[in-house]
This record gives sequence, C-alpha cells and structure tokens, in this order.
Amino acid sequence: MYSTARENAPRFFRVITSARISNDLLAFIKFDAKIGFPSRSSIESFGVNLRECLNPSEFTTLRKVFERRIRYWDCRPMSNEPTDVVSPADSKVIVGSLNNTSDIFLKEKFFNFEELLGKESKRWFEIFEAGDFAVFRLTPEKYHYNHMPVSGLVLDHYEISGDYHSCNPSAVVNVVTPFSKNRRIVTIIDSDVPGGTGVGIVAMVEVAALMIGDIVQAYSEYRYDNPGPLMLDMFLKKGVPKSLYRPGSSTDVLLFQRDRIKFCDDLVENLRLSGVTSRFSEGFGRPLVETEVTVRSTIGYATQRSGQNLPPSPADDESSHWGRDL
Repeated sequence: MYSTARENAPRFFRVITSARISNDLLAFIKFDAKIGFPSRSSIESFGVNLRECLNPSEFTTLRKVFERRIRYWDCRPMSNEPTDVVSPADSKVIVGSLNNTSDIFLKEKFFNFEELLGKESKRWFEIFEAGDFAVFRLTPEKYHYNHMPVSGLVLDHYEISGDYHSCNPSAVVNVVTPFSKNRRIVTIIDSDVPGGTGVGIVAMVEVAALMIGDIVQAYSEYRYDNPGPLMLDMFLKKGVPKSLYRPGSSTDVLLFQRDRIKFCDDLVENLRLSGVTSRFSEGFGRPLVETEVTVRSTIGYATQRSGQNLPPSPADDESSHWGRDL
C-alpha cells in the first residue's frame, strides 16, 4: 500500500490512514471478530508465549491476546543499577544521534524531532538539540504494555493529534518522518532528581499507528494494580507499566539530552552489521540493523550523575506520587 497507493491513489491512501477506517473498521475486523479465532497452538506459533501470560484462559479474541498482561516481575528481569536506562517495550530497537559529529548520526528520516514533540512545545527543542535517541518498533505479536525507561518526575505530558501511518519499515522508508506525523503522546521526565536515573531530561513519545485505536495511560507502581493517569510533578518508577497500545503495531521514541546516555555496545555494533538483510538498510542506502530487546532490559546508562549524594527516592511516601492534575 505504501509503495503504490500513496503515489497512485492518494485519496484512498488518506482514507485508509484516517482514524475512522484505521481504528474503527480495520481494527475491529482484525482484532474483535471471533470467527476463526486461532487455537492456543496457533497463537503460540505467532510468537506469543502463553505460559508467561496472566489469565490466558480468558483469551477469546485477538484483541484480548494483544492487550495481554504478563508476569513481567518474573519473566522480564531488570538491572538493579540505578543509572541504567531500560527498554520501554518488547520490541526491535535502533539507536542514533541528532548530533552530526556523532558516529551514530542518522539523518532525520525517522522523525523531525521538533515536529515530533509538537511545535507548540518549543521550550523542549533546545533541551534535546543534538541529543541521542532510540526508536522501539512493536510488531503485532509483541506484549503491548509500555514500561517506564527511567525514574524521575513528570515535567510535561500532552497529546498531539495526527494520522495513523503504519510503522512497518516499508512505510518508514516510503513516508518521510512518519513518527512525527502520527497521533502521539509525549511525556517529559526529569531524571536528575532524588531517586532518579540521573540521565538528564528524557522525552518518551508513544506513537499511534495503523489499527492502533488508543494509547491508554495506565501507570501502576505495583504490577498492574490501580492503574491511573499521569500528573505533573508525579514521581515515576523505572520498569513499571506506564501505558497500553490498543491494538496493532506501534512505536516508542526516547529522546535524550546530548552526552547524557551511553548506549550498550551491542546496540551500536549491530547497527552496521554486514551481511544482514534489513528493509531500513535498503531505504537509507547503508547497513542499519535493528536489535531485538525485551521490556526492562538495559539499553544504556548515564554518562554522568548530577548530585552523587542524592537521597533515596521519596516514592515510598504516598503523598509524593500525586502532583497537579494534567
């Protein structure tokens, strides 16, 4: 569709990527219809591990499989290092830099970071200029809860309207900066606070996509209990559930300030692996390879720590969890 309809049938292309067709019609047909619902063995053949799921006996539609909850506290271990940054999702990741002197500099094909953050939020442009980023692509069979990549305070949280382009590599190659054109939720986190990760200010951008009907904010400090919305000045804990995509495939983008994160060596080395076929490589004209990561696994760590003697997080104090309602 992205290689033909966009050029030859632009009106049809706009209709398909609209909210009504993408979310109401296509998502219903694919995820809510019970006709022909696959067996347990068929579901597992797609890469879904039912043994790690909570209440798999309740799966009666693909939507329920898609929105599944897992025993992440058992099957997705997380580092105890306070300055580690972790993956927000089970996904395929590419890391890069907006700094043209960096050895992982990538031209703005994935996104224009100013457009990504929304032009009404210009105060964040200078913060992330020439910074680093990570793009996490969630394919349909993945666990689709997003988890917090860092610990810190919420500085800003807002929604930006947009389209519902696919996040498949073929679409990314054919549509310039699709991640900054789709509907998305932006959360700005200050991790340089007591109990924070110490990696500076971080932007977490959750990007809706084809057949993604909603991005539900469902922050839960303990497993999936008592999910709720985010609020300004709220302290968020690394590794816990933050939100849920309903349903389809989508993308998370993390933005970091310049020189505040050191990505894990294997993620950087894998970018330029020779002899590996990648649709991103075809679009960029050079090796560009994703790495499979699991939610809560380490993707990098802070290069510096502001306030080495910071006291422990106040997160165990109930009053510290709630700030100004957004």
